[in-house]
Amino acid sequence: MKKLLMLWLLLVSPVSFAEDLFMARSQLPFPEAMSVLQQAVRENGYTVSRVQRVDIGLTKMGYKTDKYRVVFFGNLDELHAITDQYPDLVPYLPLKIAIFAENGETILLASSFKHLRPFYMEPALQARFDQWEKAIRAILDQVRLAE
Repeated sequence: MKKLLMLWLLLVSPVSFAEDLFMARSQLPFPEAMSVLQQAVRENGYTVSRVQRVDIGLTKMGYKTDKYRVVFFGNLDELHAITDQYPDLVPYLPLKIAIFAENGETILLASSFKHLRPFYMEPALQARFDQWEKAIRAILDQVRLAE
């Protein structure tokens, strides 16, 4: 679990901290949770841009599963507008949620924007961070509560 958390932190940001993570557990099997996750992304007004396998690197580290993915999502027009104005935010976008199976559960992780807020004090961008975090929480809750 520690190695997976470290991998997630490296994927999201070199300055992320564990308290900046949103986490949800689902009793759904991995394939069903993945399906619910992608549907929840769409229901919250976003588009899934890609699903990236992470398990290839983890397999080389000794993990015996193919149930590790990162789901990238966003609103294309919004992402273009934000990255045009703030090109240094490109590494943090599109939004992403990691999903993996562990001990009969499916776990989802996403990073908050807490670590970026002190560097981007513009009220409009702070509001965008709030909006993204609210959407991420809603998406995670939908997966957590799905049966």
